[in-house]
Amino acid sequence: MPPPNNNPNPDSNSESKFGHLPLSTSGPLECALKGTVLLNHPYFNKGSAFTADERRAFELSGLLPPSIQTLEQQAQRAYDQYCARTDDLAKNTFLTSMKEQNEVLYFKLLLDHLEEMFSVVYTPTEGEAIQNYSRTFRRPEGVFLNIHDIDRVHHDLSLWGTPEDIDYIVVTDGEEILGIGDQGCGGILISIAKLVLMTICAGIHPNRVLPVVLDCGTDNETLLNDPLYLGLRERRVRGEKYDELVTTFVKSARELFPHAYIHFEDFGVQNARRLLDKWRPEIPCFNDDVHGTGCVTLAAIASAMHVSKQKLGDLRMVVFGAGTAGVGIADQVRDAIAVERGISKEEAAKQIWLIDKPGLLTAHVEGLSDAQKFYARSENCSDKKTDLLGVVKGVGPNVLVGTSTVPKAFTEEIIREMASHVDRPIILPLSNPTKLHEAVPADLLAWTDGKALVATGSPFKPVKGPWGPGGREVEIKVAECNNSVVFPGIGLGGVLCRTRLVTDKMLVEAVDGVAQLSPALKDSTAPLLPGIDVVREVSVKVARKVIQAAVEEGVATQEGIPKDDGELDAWIREQRWEPVYRPLKYVEAHVASRQARGELRVVGSLPRR
Repeated sequence: MPPPNNNPNPDSNSESKFGHLPLSTSGPLECALKGTVLLNHPYFNKGSAFTADERRAFELSGLLPPSIQTLEQQAQRAYDQYCARTDDLAKNTFLTSMKEQNEVLYFKLLLDHLEEMFSVVYTPTEGEAIQNYSRTFRRPEGVFLNIHDIDRVHHDLSLWGTPEDIDYIVVTDGEEILGIGDQGCGGILISIAKLVLMTICAGIHPNRVLPVVLDCGTDNETLLNDPLYLGLRERRVRGEKYDELVTTFVKSARELFPHAYIHFEDFGVQNARRLLDKWRPEIPCFNDDVHGTGCVTLAAIASAMHVSKQKLGDLRMVVFGAGTAGVGIADQVRDAIAVERGISKEEAAKQIWLIDKPGLLTAHVEGLSDAQKFYARSENCSDKKTDLLGVVKGVGPNVLVGTSTVPKAFTEEIIREMASHVDRPIILPLSNPTKLHEAVPADLLAWTDGKALVATGSPFKPVKGPWGPGGREVEIKVAECNNSVVFPGIGLGGVLCRTRLVTDKMLVEAVDGVAQLSPALKDSTAPLLPGIDVVREVSVKVARKVIQAAVEEGVATQEGIPKDDGELDAWIREQRWEPVYRPLKYVEAHVASRQARGELRVVGSLPRR
């Protein structure tokens, strides 16, 4: 009987036209580890799938059961074990443990069951895991930078590799996590989760990434009173010292890892936009709460406008919830309107109304951030109702976006009022997790007789109703307005072209790439956005458009980028990491690369706690 094929991806063993590239995934993988050291390294470990030749060459014969299995057999066994867990948090913990043991198997399992497991490895279950971080802590992963040890930031980052070792960094200060607020140093898990998504959705190499948390204290009373809390048990440090920590981190990261793309994640509303505006003109950086949410929402709006036969220039948008995400969406839509109509951003902003806790944002509202002030209405609204219902009555919006985390805020009265002004209202309740949604799709469609075009921030089942011709029952599939269909492709494109900056044009092209793949363009009852089941191919298209925009803008620094679309897609795919077992080739440690010596994953050698 021939040995099992543990390399289902033929490109992993064969020569490729682009096999010479540094991030190529063709051919064997060099490895200088042997024995138990190899089995304990998550990047190289294959467990029961090591071939007979590999078991001899790497001194594994007596360390493994004799049966040689395929990756598919391992994944089936792992799935059975996963299903035996009694709740989603237990499943999340099981997957985390698997990731620490065998990364190929971990990502293979996720990709095989992506739609089922997505909510377990990310929102909403990851939010629960973050809240319980200090109580379920088993093993450290990532970099913890302490605001009282700013002088150690450069040194601590330097332990994670050389200038060529890191492609992607996700950093958070843990202040505004996934709709659950300040989670202090537990925010490291959101950095880790985002990097998992970068690998699942785009193929960023999992041993070339770096999760970081900036521990500045916490204002979460539960954490401050928890004797097991692992972070700084003190109120958040703000002001100059906070800025010094961020500046030191950014400059150190750029000096140590000059090619790395920096992804800011879940910073508080007073810092997210401010920091992005500060660093974006200088380094390749991205904030998913600002850029990612804005891009995917604009893609959904663009698809809905196509279905409803409207133009972006006709948009009248009300955003309920003027935090980081809400303002980020407003910015992305404003910029697109400005381009389509050929007007200034200031003029385009007049088509957008922001509502927050004080009501409609006006020039008379105190304490607005600079980003919010851009949308503050100058007129005196003292004689008008500035709550959501009042604004909907006064504005007659055709787009309503919710980023408020106020559950059931989109009431029947508000939605019926909106539907009285427009034939196909576009309604996007985006707050996470599900329990914080402003409305559920079934209600929105019932209140509008099936005319609403809906996308949500969490997954919902299709909705059936008598909305077809002659009252025929139809099933409407609701899109999840998931950032994961856009930010991984943007990041992949930025990494592969070694971009110096992330420009507005790169983001606009990313939106266009997602919108072009909308199922609703062919069927008005289909989702407004492509789903995560096709996200890896979506990411290839997004990356291609981002790279082409970067080349056009003169910010791409990688040489040899193909100009032809097909060639460029092949170039991207060759450098995209896949969860397959590549053959291992033994090399002596003294001539091995740092990757071959297993040094790109410091966590792999850390002891359990």
